[in-house]
Amino acid sequence: MYYGIDYTYMIFVIPALLLSLWASAAVKSRFAKYDRIPTKKGVTGAQAAAILLRANGITDVKIARIGGHLTDNYNPSTKILSLSDATYSSTSIAAVGVAAHETGHAIQHNVGYFPLAFRRALVPVANLGSRLGPLLVLLGVGFGYSAQAAQYLPLMQLVTDIGLLLFAGATLFYLVTLPVEFNASWRALKILKGAGVFVDKSEVAGARSVLWAAAMTYVASALSAIASFVRILMISQRGRRRR
Repeated sequence: MYYGIDYTYMIFVIPALLLSLWASAAVKSRFAKYDRIPTKKGVTGAQAAAILLRANGITDVKIARIGGHLTDNYNPSTKILSLSDATYSSTSIAAVGVAAHETGHAIQHNVGYFPLAFRRALVPVANLGSRLGPLLVLLGVGFGYSAQAAQYLPLMQLVTDIGLLLFAGATLFYLVTLPVEFNASWRALKILKGAGVFVDKSEVAGARSVLWAAAMTYVASALSAIASFVRILMISQRGRRRR
């Protein structure tokens, strides 16, 4: 930081933030575009999910409707596939594509897809790391530097290292999310064609466009997490050099 300007924030965090904003806008734009185009067979998002679950021999997953827009998700703990108001009863290409993507997560769970299980195991670490990691690093660096007391330095160094470790765990969660989400989209497009829900290439192309934009939001989140971790690591290293 020079003259009150945090260059690490400008170099690492701001570009990732801009990418996140672009990805979010792209998802909304592409979903809106293909939400106006119905599927040839008139299948709703909920019906498509049911068809795909049956096609994969999955009978213990419940399909539920939830409020909100694009709040769709699959919960492996309860085996509930929740589809938002914009997806559940809509017959659009976008809605069916999103429903199929979430069904892809149910299929991953059913076949024991390792990255999905690994991501679930990282959830507690990610929640703790994203909240406490940066705070502990800044506390360790700031207090250790200002105290000027040699007896506190080992303790503050330990606090800093714990913070870095926790934040690294949170960053790993976002990285593991990438193969989980890309694989779910790949499964979705494959099974939509295989189960006959989509009947021509234009429908597949439309769903692929929506799911690709959605995948970019996860890429942006991963890059944001990496950028934040690199920034906090640089801050900790700078603090050590000053002591």
